[in-house]
Amino acid sequence: MLKQLAILDFVIVPALDLQFEAGMTVLSGETGAGKSILIDALSLCLGNRSDAGFVRTGCKQAQIVAVFRPNEACIDWLQQQSLPTDPDELHLRRVIDAEGRSKAYINGTLVPVAQLRELSSYLIEIHGQHAFAKLASPQEQLRLLDEYAQAGAL
Repeated sequence: MLKQLAILDFVIVPALDLQFEAGMTVLSGETGAGKSILIDALSLCLGNRSDAGFVRTGCKQAQIVAVFRPNEACIDWLQQQSLPTDPDELHLRRVIDAEGRSKAYINGTLVPVAQLRELSSYLIEIHGQHAFAKLASPQEQLRLLDEYAQAGAL
């Protein structure tokens, strides 16, 4: 579960710190309200591609921190990767400099961005207007079928 999203010098946002409660969270608002900026920030923290355009004009770097309450699968993955594990909190951090280089951290440990991407599948699902596209993936179809049948990994 996402507990917190903190953003610093990201696109047009100088600083933002959001706290989330248990349950479903919906971001809604009028066009131009900033919903996509929040989703872009969270997506970067989960391993999406970055570039210098995400750094607020005149700033040296942008930073995004997402704090999650990890589930068992996430904790198992962290242990398999020999990464620091806390059963109560998982801290992901992404730093992007003005030249477009980025660094990724899991619980304070510098990691390749690919590890953030892999870990993200255990953490959150983001549904937007084109979310149905994920259903076209054979891996997702198999996962859904296995989940429905309550079948474990083979």
